[in-house]
Amino acid sequence: MAMAGKTEIGDGRRGRFWRMTPWAIAVLLLLLPLLAMQFTDEVNWDVTDFAVFGTMLFGACGAWELAARMTSNKEYRAAVGIALAAAFLLIWINLAVGIIETEDNPANLMYGGVLAVGLIGAVVARFQPRGMARALIAMALTQASVAVIALIGGLGSTGASIVLAGFFAALWLLSASLFGKAARAQASA
Repeated sequence: MAMAGKTEIGDGRRGRFWRMTPWAIAVLLLLLPLLAMQFTDEVNWDVTDFAVFGTMLFGACGAWELAARMTSNKEYRAAVGIALAAAFLLIWINLAVGIIETEDNPANLMYGGVLAVGLIGAVVARFQPRGMARALIAMALTQASVAVIALIGGLGSTGASIVLAGFFAALWLLSASLFGKAARAQASA
């Protein structure tokens, strides 16, 4: 699956730095709750919490590294980074506190549809930038639709969940815009 550009992350020290940075941040983020548990009873994670969080972190880092190896196009990489960060936050917020009321509200499962739209769109687009832009636009529309469904359906949607829907839709659209720039750069190359 060839993207525009090189198949390596970078050259020399600079490339190694950018390759290792997300992994180092992931390790630090995983250690933060462990450190917090030493000083407060407010943070009380068990093995399952660490396993889920670690899987999410390392899954996101692995996906980022794969994308970075596929292309040297900076817009494409930025688009992937924003999309991965948004997906990570969407999952994390839903697992931790929930977007629609609490994490136990089954209405929060609708946000899995947002991620499914993106994943299916990416596969259909074969990860090419023009198709990825369309997939991210579809994700933004799905994100907004979930908020509207929750609001109309009286599923406990609050002002905060509407603001979060707008925040995530904006991230999906920003990523789509960057994929669009990557597609234009690929077409002109």
